Amino acid sequence: MIPGVDGFIYPNEVELQWGLLIVLYPYITGLVAGAFILASLERVFKVEAVRPTYRLALLTALAFLLVAPLPLQLHLGHPERSLEMYLTPHRSSAMAMFGFVYLWYLMVVLLLEIWLEYRADIVHLAQTTTGWRRLVYKLLTLGSENVSPEARQIDDKVSYIVTVIGVPSAFLLHGYVGFIFGSIKANPWWSSPLMPIVFLFSAMVSGIAAVLVLYMAFMKVKKMPIDMGCLDTIAKYLFYTFVIDFSLEMLDLLQRTYEADESFRTLDFMVHTRLWGSQVILQICVGTLVPLALLAANQLWRFSESRRKAMYLAASLLTMMGIFAMRWNVVIGGQLFSKSFLGYTTYKVGFAAREGLLSAIGLMALPFIIVVVLVKLLPPWAEGKASENVAG
Repeated sequence: MIPGVDGFIYPNEVELQWGLLIVLYPYITGLVAGAFILASLERVFKVEAVRPTYRLALLTALAFLLVAPLPLQLHLGHPERSLEMYLTPHRSSAMAMFGFVYLWYLMVVLLLEIWLEYRADIVHLAQTTTGWRRLVYKLLTLGSENVSPEARQIDDKVSYIVTVIGVPSAFLLHGYVGFIFGSIKANPWWSSPLMPIVFLFSAMVSGIAAVLVLYMAFMKVKKMPIDMGCLDTIAKYLFYTFVIDFSLEMLDLLQRTYEADESFRTLDFMVHTRLWGSQVILQICVGTLVPLALLAANQLWRFSESRRKAMYLAASLLTMMGIFAMRWNVVIGGQLFSKSFLGYTTYKVGFAAREGLLSAIGLMALPFIIVVVLVKLLPPWAEGKASENVAG
């Protein structure tokens, strides 16, 4: 009798091949896509109310995008071999093509848009700072120091085009992650045509919530007033997106229940036993229904500013926790039952192992540290000042 194993299970299924780091991978890429979609609301859809978070959303997307491939690198036995997907690409491999999607989104879309948005500020800082900071900003100008009104108009036009291209690119970045899971026919937990769409909308939800939390945190640290119009608008879009996401997940559940194929009894058993805490309690109740209720209450009644701030913060934090639980249930839950549908295994997270809890905590903390560094280097709330000074 093998500990932690019930019933009949194939030998290669006793130990899970994808652990906690693979849970982090879709979670972090989702934060990237969601943050960029929030930024596009101002640039493409002209939602001026979210302007105070435009630059912060871009910096947040960049910070998480830089960390996104690290869980995969740590998971690989030979991470240096990942470079081979660029040298010998295989178009039939969804995982291999991620490298090209990642480079396109990082180099062509995100970095270019951030550079165009900050170019006048960078030129101004290169002229006014001293020491190593002057050298850094001088390098960031890329030799372009023309910030005349005509040049800035060109920057705005190109930036708009890049953002328009970036919106479907963000959809592709995270939608393909859901595609990877949804296209694995051998696993009935994952094999669903709704999987890419569910992943995409849950990514938008988590990214918007993350930017809202970061915005409130930075305003608190810098002792700057929070723009309540901006906060209310972000919370409104978070609520609408969350409703769509939850509806899609329930639609997927109803389809599985109505179809009731040979795997349904096994999946139903999983939900009522091994995944009861993580899916029913944490994901659905705490991470979905509670934040939806908090956000809906703010749409129906007008609370005081302090109460709205507390409710938005609580809803965003619970939302991020619920989306992480959803990723856990998909990645880990999909491996806890045998392909024979006659046995089950368990998964325990190590602490100091390569794919343990310590590594996961470090990877989750890293993008937030990068955000702080980026905010120091490229302040997101000095909009207009540097540009006006340089232009004058």
